[in-house]
Amino acid sequence: MTASETATDRFRHWAKSMLAHRLGGSGSGYSAERAREVYQSSTMGALLDGVYDGDVTIAEILTHGDFGLGTFNHLDGEMVILDGTCYHLRADGSATVAAASDRTPFAAVTHFWPDTTIPVTDGGSRADAMALIDETILSRNLVYAVRITGTFSSMRTRTVMEQTPPYAPLTQATKGQAETDFTDVTGTLAGFRMPDYEQGVSVAGYHLHFLNGDHTRGGHSLDFRMDHGDIAISTASELHLSLPRSGKFLDANLSAGDIADQIHQAEGGG
Repeated sequence: MTASETATDRFRHWAKSMLAHRLGGSGSGYSAERAREVYQSSTMGALLDGVYDGDVTIAEILTHGDFGLGTFNHLDGEMVILDGTCYHLRADGSATVAAASDRTPFAAVTHFWPDTTIPVTDGGSRADAMALIDETILSRNLVYAVRITGTFSSMRTRTVMEQTPPYAPLTQATKGQAETDFTDVTGTLAGFRMPDYEQGVSVAGYHLHFLNGDHTRGGHSLDFRMDHGDIAISTASELHLSLPRSGKFLDANLSAGDIADQIHQAEGGG
């Protein structure tokens, strides 16, 4: 502090320091505090009932997070969000950057801030990776964003095909899904581990989408075998659920008794 520094100068310095601390460093848009919330638009139960059109744009979704997954209107492929960029994964396995004006009937995003990073050197199956995460997390009752980056000896994905009205329920729509097998591919799995009590609101357990290293191909992950890489986990304890206030969501059947079976059938265990 210099002798000429005024009280106003000192206050501005303090305010700037506090703001930098809240934002996670020198002006970064990320912070551990913001990473505690997952923002979700609509519900998995609505998708199961064929509610495939939403009013929420990709531009709006990206104001709530830089990491996540979902789908697009008309169930036109899969969505993965990495490092603030939203990618549109289509039925032919291709991936392109989504338009800001594209709309989604379902998406879940967070500001990814890893609490834990696990190096994987010996490789293993999808089940091995899930077990490793389950052994590491604090509690099965919290929400976890999961980012798995590395080299995969095999990766099996599927991508739903665009639907036309009148829409069939998700379990029927996914019967015509296109599957793609990757071998010796680098890339990233992005998604969430949700608690069992979230079934129907989200997908209980693991829900992961894959994007290859050059961001040109990907899909909803059905199975994989990892050679080496890193598993990063970001813990959240707040879920912001934004529900549609118009459209077919208002009349959707969201209380099906076999919702867990429907989700397993539609998601393919991925």
